[in-house]
Amino acid sequence: MYMMFMISMIIILISLITMMLASILSKKSFYDREKNSPFECGFDPKCSARIPFSLHFFLIAIIFLIFDVEIALLLPIIIIMKFSNMLIWLSTSMFFLLILLIGLYHEWNQGALEWTN
Repeated sequence: MYMMFMISMIIILISLITMMLASILSKKSFYDREKNSPFECGFDPKCSARIPFSLHFFLIAIIFLIFDVEIALLLPIIIIMKFSNMLIWLSTSMFFLLILLIGLYHEWNQGALEWTN
């Protein structure tokens, strides 16, 4: 018990020393207004540095991410087919595909998949 306590204390001590050294070494010693500006060229910005992005592009990216995860969930179904009961496998996979198709139809019906309005 004493040995585990000593090992954990050594690990915590090494972690703290590493974090403190990283904090000390990462400090910038030279602060300049032009260098801290959002543009690297040094000119004063004429407008906001935060450019608004397209919300529609963001929604399409989220939909792609969701369907990408669903594809990753579909791949093991093929491997499981050899080891499971065919009736249970078929009903489960068809139910899963039905949910995916209903979601795709809903997104298509709402117009979320159209790039232009």
